[in-house]
Amino acid sequence: MTLSTEDRTAITDLIHMHGHLFDSGELDRLDELFTPDVVYDVTGLGAGSLQGLAALRDATLALGASNPVGHHVTNIVLTEVTDHQVRALSKGIGVKADGTCGSVSYEDTIDRGERGWRISHRRVLAPGAPLNAR
Repeated sequence: MTLSTEDRTAITDLIHMHGHLFDSGELDRLDELFTPDVVYDVTGLGAGSLQGLAALRDATLALGASNPVGHHVTNIVLTEVTDHQVRALSKGIGVKADGTCGSVSYEDTIDRGERGWRISHRRVLAPGAPLNAR
């Protein structure tokens, strides 16, 4: 089955909402983005892997002022796996309070459940070397 336009829009909106909720500190709404047992893998940033909404919330709060003040997502590519699962690739740009920026890549597994589409696994990867340095 081909992913419908409505599903593509819902999934893209889900990915975009990540920045809005985190940047406004609405961590009590993480269940709108993630499954209850989400695996949030930040080993690519040297921070290990988190499991569950509480662990994600606690880790975010522990970062405190080190959190970006702006999370921006771009270059979203969706690939249907089954009628109820999609893989998404996207790029993230984080802006710190001092104006410095960083880039990451997101590899998401997104599942359709009773409450709609939710991210069940997110792998966050640091950027590689610039093309001219390879």
